[in-house]
Amino acid sequence: MRESEPVVVVGAGPVGLVAALLLARHGVPSVVLEAAARRDPSGSRAICFQRDVLDVLDRVGCAEAMIARGVTWTTGRTYHRGDELFAVSFADAGHGAVPPWINISQAEVEARLRDLAAAEPLVEVRYGHRVTGLRQDGDGVEARCEGAGGAVRGTHLVGADGGHSAVRELLGIGFPGRTFTDRFLICDIRADLPFPSERRFFFDPEWNPGRQVLVHQCPDRTWRIDWQVPADHDLDAERGSGALDARIRRITGDVPYEIVWATVYRFHERVAAAFASGRAFLAGDAAHLYAPFGARGLNSGVQDAENLAWKLAFVRHGWAPPALLRSYDAERRAAAGENLRVTTRTMEFLVPRTPRQRARRLAALEAARTHPDPRTIVDSGRLAEPFWYLDSPLTTPAGPVEDFPRAPGADRPPLPGVLCPDGPCVVDGEPTRLRRLFGTRFVILTQGGPAGRLPTDVPHQVHALEAIDTSGELRAALNAGPETVHIVRPDGHLAAVLPAYDPDAAVAALRRACGRS
Repeated sequence: MRESEPVVVVGAGPVGLVAALLLARHGVPSVVLEAAARRDPSGSRAICFQRDVLDVLDRVGCAEAMIARGVTWTTGRTYHRGDELFAVSFADAGHGAVPPWINISQAEVEARLRDLAAAEPLVEVRYGHRVTGLRQDGDGVEARCEGAGGAVRGTHLVGADGGHSAVRELLGIGFPGRTFTDRFLICDIRADLPFPSERRFFFDPEWNPGRQVLVHQCPDRTWRIDWQVPADHDLDAERGSGALDARIRRITGDVPYEIVWATVYRFHERVAAAFASGRAFLAGDAAHLYAPFGARGLNSGVQDAENLAWKLAFVRHGWAPPALLRSYDAERRAAAGENLRVTTRTMEFLVPRTPRQRARRLAALEAARTHPDPRTIVDSGRLAEPFWYLDSPLTTPAGPVEDFPRAPGADRPPLPGVLCPDGPCVVDGEPTRLRRLFGTRFVILTQGGPAGRLPTDVPHQVHALEAIDTSGELRAALNAGPETVHIVRPDGHLAAVLPAYDPDAAVAALRRACGRS
């Protein structure tokens, strides 16, 4: 394998660009093939970015600008027929860390990623290159493009070309699942509304009976409104009759507004039958589609990109065997399955299909008025969160996990497979955050043991917690014992938690995390 050969990335959306930029951070070149002559910049599309995903985007260099530009929301309110059922508040990030959520349009994030890609010598983006064929051999993958595009060859290929993925079809990978018949109307409006920095969810309001409405604030005084509408909804007819204005006025009242973008679409719940075939891989919407309530689509797509990028880099640099790449399907398809289960339960609550589901929904909404914790019985979308790789072949177990809290939104103890917690630290005299140490190598955190390098060719950096954790917050977050050792993968997940410093055990955990059984 020649180091100069690129990885071919198909699709210049956010997932494809993040994959390419992460590969570049590892010193791996890529060619990004985009079918369109230019990406459509209209509309908000995906808007909610979760804290852990912002950490990934921080590694490619755009999180700070996104956070400064985006709307940070810390409160989510849920209503039923005009009455507030409950409000959810997210703790302040503190210590200069990233906020729990920001709202910013997918188009704006793509533009920032495009600028970063254009300035990165190891990334080449080619627009107007529609992939029409794939050919694999023992050394690489060739993507054939229509017209003047010709063919592009690379060591591996990442299909990040959306829900109608040409790569998935060319690989012959199935995409089982279902499409919901109800449609959803989205409007981006520009207005000054009196409830900034909040997410508002309305069940069965009198102005959309039997269905729901979701309202989010975005930058530039823009508000994103989602209505569930009947299957025969006609947006053009609503515009012409004034019914669309009446809909919007239910939210804005007498406040002046301007429509920025409007569209109608259906939701899908699908997961590809495989995320890999030979040297080709699927990521983002090419691999999975979810209903957007809970923001699990683009957020999980970015996590796909990071999971795959470090593994491709380690294999290409000879630090791991090709077998490491098999873990991408094992880990990310398990994550997709969990997201599918969560969003399917949400859609059964939001769009009940049977009399039993409708009765359950109504009973839950009525009971929520007096329930001690209505969030446990009302499902307006379980918010996105990172998957835990407890059962991954790369994870060194630390004991039984039968009691591990698996319910959406639960606090996860820092066991092997879980995303490593964050916290303030001081490295080489400079204050920073722990997660800013991750990305290109393994990080080993020792407690009461040596901080020297281990006898292995796997790239790693060792930090003594007592030296970098000046406040003690990291040791508390990690549940660190007097001699524990935490081994963190490049994507921030804990590969192992050892009870004491043992170089042989640490090297064995590193080898396992690199796919060397």
